[in-house]
Amino acid sequence: MATSLALSLAADGKAPLFLDCDVEAPNAGLFLKPTFEQRSDVSVLIPRVEEACCTSCGRCAEVCQYHAIAVLGKKVLVFSQLCHACGSCREQCPEDAIREVPSVLGVLEAGPAQNGIAFARGMMDVGEPMAGPVIRKLKQWASPGDGQIVILDAPPGTACPVVESIRGSDFLLLVTEPTPFGLHDLKLAVQLGQELSLPIGVVINRDGIGDAEVEQYCGTEGLPILLRVPFERAIAEGTARGRTLLEIHPQMGARLRAVLEQIGARLGSPP
Repeated sequence: MATSLALSLAADGKAPLFLDCDVEAPNAGLFLKPTFEQRSDVSVLIPRVEEACCTSCGRCAEVCQYHAIAVLGKKVLVFSQLCHACGSCREQCPEDAIREVPSVLGVLEAGPAQNGIAFARGMMDVGEPMAGPVIRKLKQWASPGDGQIVILDAPPGTACPVVESIRGSDFLLLVTEPTPFGLHDLKLAVQLGQELSLPIGVVINRDGIGDAEVEQYCGTEGLPILLRVPFERAIAEGTARGRTLLEIHPQMGARLRAVLEQIGARLGSPP
């Protein structure tokens, strides 16, 4: 959906900036086929204890909300994968025995994609536990041009990476399916969007299966259903081969443009 909306904008001469924020498994590049021309490592500062200065007082462990530091006797242990790089331990150390050193979490890549779309993505290194810093750096690193629309392709679910992806956005477009599982996840995502005070629209994918519970929920909550994507084998086969919805069904272009127009109307600034 995100890639097809980006291509719809580009077809109208309004190529957007596309950010693939699913840094644990970025796949929008399979559809938009970017050529990466820029690359930047993402790192955070984690504590390193200077044992010669440390008195093992335990203050660093007391102030760490994430239990990334433990003091065992005269030994201070740092668990870097738990560290959120907040700097509290360094600030609170009475002996100034903590230094901060960079730890690489992943990489950012950017370059032109199909039809003039500006493309950027983040990729976490294998084994790293926290996507938030990579997403945050991606949003800071890839700046839109003057008046350029930004499409952020968020990861699934409602966990911290999703919160970091959609924070500061103007509109939240939720893609669901008309099944009990789809309804369950939709309710969680709607609650998250409401907590962040974001206007919300819904796309029903695989329309034609399941039941009417999703539609009834949207009606009760006043959520507009902006698009229905039919349940078709051709769409599943096409996306599995890296084809966009527009390539599979060119007639969807008008419907996707209508989605963008409805979003713009709700924001008071038609794209």
